[in-house]
Amino acid sequence: MSHVYLDHSATTPVDPRVLEAMLPFLRDRFGNAASRSHSLGWFAEEAVEQARDRVATLIGARPREIIWTSGATESNNLAINGTMRAESRRGNHVVTQATEHKAVLDPVARLANDGVEATILGVDREGRVDPAAVENAITDRTVLVSIMVANNEVGAVQAVAEIGEICRRRGVTFHADAAQAAGRIPLDVDGLNVDLLSISGHKMYGPKGVGALFVRRRSPRVRCEAILHGGGHERGLRSGTLNVPGVVGLGSAAMIAQEEMPEESARLAELRNRLESGLLDRLSGVTVNGSREHRLPNLTNMSFQHVEGEALMTAAGELAVSSGSACTSGSIGSSHVLRALGVEDELAPSSIRFSVGRFTTSEDIDWVVDRIVAVVERLRDLSPFADVACNTVGPIEHHT
Repeated sequence: MSHVYLDHSATTPVDPRVLEAMLPFLRDRFGNAASRSHSLGWFAEEAVEQARDRVATLIGARPREIIWTSGATESNNLAINGTMRAESRRGNHVVTQATEHKAVLDPVARLANDGVEATILGVDREGRVDPAAVENAITDRTVLVSIMVANNEVGAVQAVAEIGEICRRRGVTFHADAAQAAGRIPLDVDGLNVDLLSISGHKMYGPKGVGALFVRRRSPRVRCEAILHGGGHERGLRSGTLNVPGVVGLGSAAMIAQEEMPEESARLAELRNRLESGLLDRLSGVTVNGSREHRLPNLTNMSFQHVEGEALMTAAGELAVSSGSACTSGSIGSSHVLRALGVEDELAPSSIRFSVGRFTTSEDIDWVVDRIVAVVERLRDLSPFADVACNTVGPIEHHT
């Protein structure tokens, strides 16, 4: 086997059906959706609205509540910065958690530098935040709570509905990053009590460079200001010419996910469990990080004692996965997510994230198990008590 891709939490291949839906809008139907004076613009606008309806259906929203963006990073920035700007007279406090994606943590840090009060909550060993801690963190100056649906490194799924109910009762806007969850687990914005929800196209077999933000328009209507200006597109919330082929692709991906999610999620969970059990049965010193109960069906994060994650990935060669450590340009440190979970310093840099996907087969999994077992055993034989290559850095101070 020449190549096995188990890094679907980083990005997914474009589904051939999605690509087929996109192609006409890259060739013959290349119009600008904002051009209302000719048929090419009309075709583009019609396709964009059909895609809007499909994404809305996937998450239980109304089409008018879907705003197109360039991806989850932009959606998160619009949700966080736009809400804090719109509600600045009401308060200056935001609450989030330590295991959020940097697309949430960095905007919050920037707001804190500008004088906004930010509370960053800790999580338990499973990677889940206590809803009671969220409620205790809310004050009369709290404007926004941002808690992701599912974590991108360990797959932990949060008690979103419970947190959303707390925010609704306390009159606080609730944002959730659903980049990893959309298309993988059922989402209903009303059932989850979510006011803002971020989605990424390339995490659900759509194209890169396109995403969406759900902005609630009723019960209650959310106040959010634009952060990009220049034309007033997307109901004034996101100016700029729409990426019509990308929007069409995201809409197609949402429709496929809506139709196939129950069967696909069950199959992915079986593959994930097959991988875990195969490695746990054949290797000692292996730990599964995060929740085993409340997690995405396609993802597992595993630590291999006395094996450095980067060395394992290099030796595995043909296997595409992600390491739990981040080693960059002389500044070497373990994952902020694993640190927040309390994973020991010697184990965090030995962690690997495996994420299976739509086109993964059981034969792929069996090959990966054999390959990982062989590589781990060889690396342990070569240096069974080797120091972890990546030195960890101390955790950033957070409110708990």
